[in-house]
Amino acid sequence: MWSFLRSTFVLGLLTLSSHLLIATESSAQSEERPNVIVIFIDDMGYGDVGFNGATGPRTPHLDQMAAEGMKFTDFYVGCAVCSGSRTSLMTGCHYQRVSMKPVLFPNAQNGLHPDEVTIAEVLGDAGYATTCIGKWHLGHLPPCLPTMQGFDSYYGVPYSNDMWIDPANKIADDVVLREGGTLADLQAGKKIKNAVPLMRDDEVIEYPADQTTLTKRYTEEAIRFIGAHKDEPFFVYLPHTMVHLPLAVSEAFAGRTDHLIWDAIEEVDWSVGQILDAVKAEGIDEKTLVIFTSDNGAAVGSSLPLRGRKASVYDGGIREPTLMWWPGTIPAGSVCSEVAATIDVLPTVTALADGKLPERKIDGKNILPLMTAQAGARSPHDVYCLMHGPGAVRSGKWKYYPWAEGTKGQRGADISGREPSSQPVQLYDTVADIGETTNVASSHPDVVAKLQASWEAHQAEINENRRPVAPLIRPRGAKSAARPPRQPSK
Repeated sequence: MWSFLRSTFVLGLLTLSSHLLIATESSAQSEERPNVIVIFIDDMGYGDVGFNGATGPRTPHLDQMAAEGMKFTDFYVGCAVCSGSRTSLMTGCHYQRVSMKPVLFPNAQNGLHPDEVTIAEVLGDAGYATTCIGKWHLGHLPPCLPTMQGFDSYYGVPYSNDMWIDPANKIADDVVLREGGTLADLQAGKKIKNAVPLMRDDEVIEYPADQTTLTKRYTEEAIRFIGAHKDEPFFVYLPHTMVHLPLAVSEAFAGRTDHLIWDAIEEVDWSVGQILDAVKAEGIDEKTLVIFTSDNGAAVGSSLPLRGRKASVYDGGIREPTLMWWPGTIPAGSVCSEVAATIDVLPTVTALADGKLPERKIDGKNILPLMTAQAGARSPHDVYCLMHGPGAVRSGKWKYYPWAEGTKGQRGADISGREPSSQPVQLYDTVADIGETTNVASSHPDVVAKLQASWEAHQAEINENRRPVAPLIRPRGAKSAARPPRQPSK
C-alpha cells in the first residue's frame, strides 16, 4: 500500500514538474518574442544611402544601424511600383497571386481583399499591439483600410502624395482644413492634384495634409506608440510618404543641401535615428527587430550602381537598400549577400512571434537563418521570379529576362554608348557585373533554359491560382473620385 502511495506521489510530483517546466518554457518563449518595426521608404534607391556608398545625402543614423546590424545587398521587393510592392510585403505573396494592381489611384474600384492575411493580422492574433503609420496604398475605403486589415490604429496618407482626395472618404467632425479649403468644397467633390488627406483610423482629420511635416509627425506618432506599448509585444509598420514626389521636408531640413531630394533623404535618416533612440531609451532594444527597406528603386535619387530605376525590373527598380537590426541576435556589422525579399518578412516574423501562418498559399520563406548569420545559411529561393512588367528571374548570381535588351517602353532598357545585345533574352552575372551591362545569354544556354522553364512554370502556377481583390464600398451619393483636371503649370 505504502509502495503504491509513494509511487503515486512521485508520479504526481513528476507531472507537476512537467507542467511547470512547460509553463516556464512557454512564458520564456513569450518573453523572447521580439517587437517588430518595419520602416518602408517610398522611392528610395539603392545608391541613396551612405552604407551603399552614397556621397551626396548624409545618412549617419542608417550607417550606424548598418554598423550595429546586418546589411542585405541582394534584397528584392515584389513590384517596381507602389501598391504591388506593399501587397507583397504585407501578405507574403506575389501581388499577382492576390490580383492586386501595381498602382492604385483614388478612383480605384478595388483593394486588398480582407480574406488575405496581413502581417498585422498574424501578429495581432499572436497578442501583439499593431499600428500602421504612413502611406497605406492598398485600398482607401472599406473594407480595405488598415484598421480593417489587422491594425489596431492608423495614421497617415492612404495613397501616394501626388494624388488627390476621394470625396467618398469619411470626414472627421473636427477636420483641420488648410490652404483655403472648405467643407463645402469637399462636399461638392472638389479635388486638386497633390492635395491629399491625412487620416486617423477611417476618418480624414486634415486636408490637404501638410506634407512638409509628415516625416516628423509620423516619427513622433511611432515614438508615442512605442512608449505606450513597451511592456507588451508590438508591431509598428512605418511606411513613409517620402521620398516620393512631390518632395517636402520640415523647416529643420529645408536647404540643408543643394538638392531637395537629399534634404528629404536626410530627414528620413533622422527619423530612423529617432526610432532607434526611442527603442534604446525604453530598454527594449535587445527584444526589438527593426527592418529598413524601400518599396522600389529611385524616382529622383540614385539607384547606382544598379541598372534602371523605379518601374524597371532591372535591379535598380527592385533591389533595395536594406538593413535589419536586433542587438544581441543579429550580428553587428554583418553583411548578407543571399537573395531575400519582402515576401519573406511575413513568414519570418510569424515564426519569431510563435504565430500561425495563413492557411492559403504564400510565396515567402523564413529567412531567420540568414538574419542570424547561421553557418551555411543560403537563400530559400533557388529561383525568385517577378511577373511585373515583362518579367525577371533571379537565381543565385544570375539575373534573367525573358525578353530582348532594348525593348521599347522598359525603364532601364535604354543604353548609351553601345548597341543592345542581339540575343532574344538577357542573362547577367550580377556578381561580376552588378550594373547588368554585358548580356551573357549566348555563353550559358543551360542557365537560360533552366531559368526560362522556371519563369514559365511560375507564370502558369500564379495564373491558375489567382485570388480576388475586394470591391471598395462607396457611400450612396458620394461624388466622383475621377482624376481632377490638369492644373496650369506654375
